[in-house]
Amino acid sequence: MATVTPYVLMYARDNAATANDGHQDPTEAQFEAAATAFRMLADPTRLRLMWQLRQGEHDVATLTAALGVARPAVSQHLAKLRLAGLVASRRDGRRVLYRTRGGHVRAVIAEALSQADHQLANHPDHD
Repeated sequence: MATVTPYVLMYARDNAATANDGHQDPTEAQFEAAATAFRMLADPTRLRLMWQLRQGEHDVATLTAALGVARPAVSQHLAKLRLAGLVASRRDGRRVLYRTRGGHVRAVIAEALSQADHQLANHPDHD
Protein backbone atom coordinates (compact mmCIF):
# COMPACT_ATOMS: atom_id res chain seq x y z
CA MET A 1 0.00 0.00 0.00
CA ALA A 2 1.30 3.48 -0.82
CA THR A 3 2.09 5.87 1.99
CA VAL A 4 0.10 9.04 2.53
CA THR A 5 2.12 12.19 2.03
CA PRO A 6 2.22 14.73 4.90
CA TYR A 7 1.03 17.52 2.57
CA VAL A 8 -2.11 15.58 1.65
CA LEU A 9 -2.83 14.83 5.30
CA MET A 10 -2.29 18.42 6.39
CA TYR A 11 -4.64 19.63 3.67
CA ALA A 12 -7.25 17.03 4.59
CA ARG A 13 -7.10 17.86 8.32
CA ASP A 14 -7.31 21.60 7.66
CA ASN A 15 -10.46 21.08 5.60
CA ALA A 16 -11.98 18.60 8.06
CA ALA A 17 -11.61 21.04 10.94
CA THR A 18 -13.85 23.60 9.23
CA ALA A 19 -16.11 21.32 7.21
CA ASN A 20 -19.35 22.23 9.01
CA ASP A 21 -18.35 25.41 10.90
CA GLY A 22 -21.09 28.01 10.73
CA HIS A 23 -23.47 25.76 8.79
CA GLN A 24 -26.78 24.27 9.76
CA ASP A 25 -27.07 20.60 10.60
CA PRO A 26 -26.85 18.35 7.52
CA THR A 27 -30.10 17.45 5.81
CA GLU A 28 -31.39 13.90 5.44
CA ALA A 29 -30.38 14.02 1.77
CA GLN A 30 -26.83 14.95 2.78
CA PHE A 31 -26.68 12.02 5.23
CA GLU A 32 -27.92 9.68 2.49
CA ALA A 33 -25.40 11.00 -0.05
CA ALA A 34 -22.56 10.63 2.48
CA ALA A 35 -23.65 7.08 3.34
CA THR A 36 -23.70 6.20 -0.37
CA ALA A 37 -20.18 7.59 -0.76
CA PHE A 38 -18.93 5.58 2.24
CA ARG A 39 -20.54 2.40 0.87
CA MET A 40 -18.71 2.93 -2.42
CA LEU A 41 -15.41 3.51 -0.63
CA ALA A 42 -15.84 0.44 1.59
CA ASP A 43 -14.45 -1.80 -1.16
CA PRO A 44 -10.62 -2.08 -1.10
CA THR A 45 -10.33 -2.10 -4.90
CA ARG A 46 -12.42 1.05 -5.23
CA LEU A 47 -10.41 2.70 -2.47
CA ARG A 48 -7.18 1.80 -4.30
CA LEU A 49 -8.66 3.26 -7.51
CA MET A 50 -9.48 6.48 -5.71
CA TRP A 51 -5.94 6.62 -4.33
CA GLN A 52 -4.56 6.33 -7.88
CA LEU A 53 -6.93 9.03 -9.14
CA ARG A 54 -6.13 11.52 -6.37
CA GLN A 55 -3.28 13.14 -8.31
CA GLY A 56 -4.88 13.37 -11.74
CA GLU A 57 -6.51 11.68 -14.66
CA HIS A 58 -5.92 8.08 -15.68
CA ASP A 59 -7.43 5.76 -18.26
CA VAL A 60 -8.62 2.21 -17.58
CA ALA A 61 -5.47 0.61 -19.00
CA THR A 62 -3.23 2.63 -16.66
CA LEU A 63 -5.41 1.85 -13.65
CA THR A 64 -5.54 -1.85 -14.57
CA ALA A 65 -1.73 -2.00 -14.66
CA ALA A 66 -1.32 -0.04 -11.43
CA LEU A 67 -3.78 -2.17 -9.45
CA GLY A 68 -3.15 -5.55 -11.06
CA VAL A 69 -6.90 -6.06 -11.41
CA ALA A 70 -8.73 -7.31 -14.51
CA ARG A 71 -9.83 -4.58 -16.92
CA PRO A 72 -13.58 -5.45 -16.71
CA ALA A 73 -13.44 -5.23 -12.91
CA VAL A 74 -11.72 -1.82 -13.05
CA SER A 75 -14.35 -0.58 -15.51
CA GLN A 76 -17.20 -1.79 -13.32
CA HIS A 77 -15.73 -0.18 -10.20
CA LEU A 78 -15.20 3.11 -12.05
CA ALA A 79 -18.79 3.06 -13.28
CA LYS A 80 -20.06 2.65 -9.71
CA LEU A 81 -17.81 5.42 -8.43
CA ARG A 82 -18.97 7.70 -11.23
CA LEU A 83 -22.65 7.00 -10.51
CA ALA A 84 -22.02 7.77 -6.84
CA GLY A 85 -20.56 11.15 -7.83
CA LEU A 86 -17.04 10.39 -6.57
CA VAL A 87 -15.37 10.15 -9.99
CA ALA A 88 -15.72 12.26 -13.12
CA SER A 89 -14.72 11.28 -16.63
CA ARG A 90 -13.98 12.90 -19.95
CA ARG A 91 -13.27 11.57 -23.40
CA ASP A 92 -9.85 12.18 -24.97
CA GLY A 93 -10.04 10.74 -28.47
CA ARG A 94 -10.73 7.02 -28.03
CA ARG A 95 -9.75 6.99 -24.36
CA VAL A 96 -11.87 7.87 -21.35
CA LEU A 97 -9.95 9.59 -18.57
CA TYR A 98 -11.12 9.39 -14.96
CA ARG A 99 -10.39 11.66 -11.99
CA THR A 100 -11.69 12.28 -8.49
CA ARG A 101 -14.41 14.89 -8.19
CA GLY A 102 -12.81 17.67 -6.20
CA GLY A 103 -10.86 18.31 -3.05
CA HIS A 104 -13.51 17.01 -0.66
CA VAL A 105 -13.28 13.53 -2.16
CA ARG A 106 -9.47 13.61 -2.07
CA ALA A 107 -9.58 14.78 1.56
CA VAL A 108 -11.90 11.89 2.55
CA ILE A 109 -9.55 9.38 0.90
CA ALA A 110 -6.48 10.90 2.58
CA GLU A 111 -8.15 10.97 6.00
CA ALA A 112 -9.42 7.39 5.72
CA LEU A 113 -5.96 6.12 4.85
CA SER A 114 -4.35 8.26 7.54
CA GLN A 115 -6.75 6.82 10.11
CA ALA A 116 -5.94 3.29 8.89
CA ASP A 117 -2.21 4.05 9.20
CA HIS A 118 -2.70 5.29 12.77
CA GLN A 119 -4.76 2.25 13.67
CA LEU A 120 -2.31 -0.25 12.17
CA ALA A 121 0.75 1.47 13.67
CA ASN A 122 -1.01 2.05 17.00
CA HIS A 123 -0.35 5.81 16.83
CA PRO A 124 -2.36 8.12 19.12
CA ASP A 125 -5.44 9.85 17.74
CA HIS A 126 -5.45 13.55 16.80
CA ASP A 127 -7.85 15.81 18.64
